[in-house]
Amino acid sequence: MTAEVRDEPARSRYEARVDGVLAGIAAYTRADGVITFTHTVVEEAFEGQGVGGDLARTALDAARADHLAVVPRCSFIAGWIDRHPDYADLVAVG
Repeated sequence: MTAEVRDEPARSRYEARVDGVLAGIAAYTRADGVITFTHTVVEEAFEGQGVGGDLARTALDAARADHLAVVPRCSFIAGWIDRHPDYADLVAVG
């Protein structure tokens, strides 16, 4: 299953939907060329189905496209980056 993931800037979060149903979110703050991921939640009915990965990949690909440094305060996003080292270059140093 692949979730449809969209940025919802008015809500400061990426939303993943499966068949129109909200399946998960990745909350963030954004300022001065940095996006900080603060919290990721996948609804219980969608756990283990790749929704979190779809959220992470889409959000991080967008950060790369927008030339944003990433601060992964959310343990899910931090762990996802650890498992996908091709995204490690996005992480803000310092």
